[in-house]
Amino acid sequence: MSSKKVIVISIVAVLLVGGSIAAYVLLDLSAKQQYFLAEKDSAEFLADEAEARYQPELSWYEQSEENPTETTLEFSGEYNDPNTMSGFGGMGPAQFINNATLTITTAIDKNKKHMASDIKANMGALEVGDINFYLTEDQIMLGLPFLEELVQLNGDDFGKLLKEVDPNTYTGDEKLDFNAFFEGSTGVLNKEDQKYIQEEYLEMVYDNLPDKAFEVTDETVNVNSNAMDTQKITMHLSEKQTKELLNTVLKKMENDERLKEIISEQIGVQQFGAGITSSSFTPDVQKQIDQFIGEFETAIKDAQENLNEFKIPDGIQSTIWVKDKLIVKRDFSIKLGPTNEELVTLSVNGTQLLQDQNQTFDYEFEATDQDGSHNMILAGDLETTSDKVSDSIKLSFGETELSYDGTGTLQDGNREFERVFSYSDARDSGSLTWSGNASYNNDQMSSEHDFSVEAPNIGPDMIGLHIEKSAKLINSVELDSEKEVKNIGNMSMDELDQYIEMEVTPQFQQWIFGLMGTGGNLNGF
Repeated sequence: MSSKKVIVISIVAVLLVGGSIAAYVLLDLSAKQQYFLAEKDSAEFLADEAEARYQPELSWYEQSEENPTETTLEFSGEYNDPNTMSGFGGMGPAQFINNATLTITTAIDKNKKHMASDIKANMGALEVGDINFYLTEDQIMLGLPFLEELVQLNGDDFGKLLKEVDPNTYTGDEKLDFNAFFEGSTGVLNKEDQKYIQEEYLEMVYDNLPDKAFEVTDETVNVNSNAMDTQKITMHLSEKQTKELLNTVLKKMENDERLKEIISEQIGVQQFGAGITSSSFTPDVQKQIDQFIGEFETAIKDAQENLNEFKIPDGIQSTIWVKDKLIVKRDFSIKLGPTNEELVTLSVNGTQLLQDQNQTFDYEFEATDQDGSHNMILAGDLETTSDKVSDSIKLSFGETELSYDGTGTLQDGNREFERVFSYSDARDSGSLTWSGNASYNNDQMSSEHDFSVEAPNIGPDMIGLHIEKSAKLINSVELDSEKEVKNIGNMSMDELDQYIEMEVTPQFQQWIFGLMGTGGNLNGF
């Protein structure tokens, strides 16, 4: 059996124990419902803790979703390398970087679907600005410092412009849906698609899990050196039960046109980005999508045909230990493969302790095949009090370790923090430090962020990035209505060439001459 078929079956098998299924469990005393209710309660506990910890940030986010806001970001860099030589006019990389700033001011109203951005750059004595960017649900407009007018493109004209530029690739029917930028669609499944998959698949999996596969007993276990009296809830699906469930899901997937549409949309987003609908895919992209969907359908059919021969000798075994409705220990394993000689064992086991001010976890993920065993360890300690935060998380596999250590304080809406992301293996190591502060006060906020990198050949003060952010609620977003507008979406290729040659190029040249004659101020001509 091909790797694609193994992947399809493995993915479906993982659905059986996913915490998402637990969202559909009603309060009941059956072992099956207790199992998924514990999953649900544990996930919600962590979500509630995160919400409480980042309450100021979440409150500001909610305000910015409901009201017009204006946000200003100023970027500046730091580069200190004593071995770097100065360049032309004594301006080397250090002088250039250390004297440069980039400022982006963006106003957005997600309800009215209006956005306006202004970009300015300062490179010592040189000032570049303003670069203006305007967006509505129907069109995009761009203002450049050397153009007297705004360049406009309507979403419905996107395909016509592309076809003028490359008639062999584009049909002219491609469209841009700017609503995606205001609705936060960035390639992740939208709410409707998420709801569909949850209702059509997760609920189906839950409903088809046999009640007799679950069992509850009492057991005392050791967690963080503490003996705990727990409920031990075991789910054991035999090989036959597992295959029957997989077959049900595979049959549903084989004939599910809506699922195929969702997959097609996601492939298109990866090709084009947010804002492109399936009706706007180019022939080449549509051909790739059709080919992928064809391979997907073939893999589903092959998986169904070969499911009886596929080996899952021990079925699925998953055990959780529950204390006060929360999971404190977990043990999951599945052994599967096309033949008995090619079995792969996947397992997850470990402990976690979820408390109001402290959450700890220590899990081992292991995969064993004919070539040996490969494991990964994830351990963490998250501590939160009324005004302090202290976190430590480590992910290790082989000789490689990724770690995160963070500390911070929060008082009266003012947060100070330092977060260190580190990497090490047998040959190399390095870290990224992110420190700063943030203040939230009703209708406005401000923050400062400093990033620095440290590695064997990079000192802690050699490379740095500083970001200052300020944001406030505003009454409305102002779109520039004073300048004339040049709609390039309705232009032919000849008209585009003429516009660039007769208008854009001369204005650009005048802009450059203005720079030379005004001592470096690029705001005028």
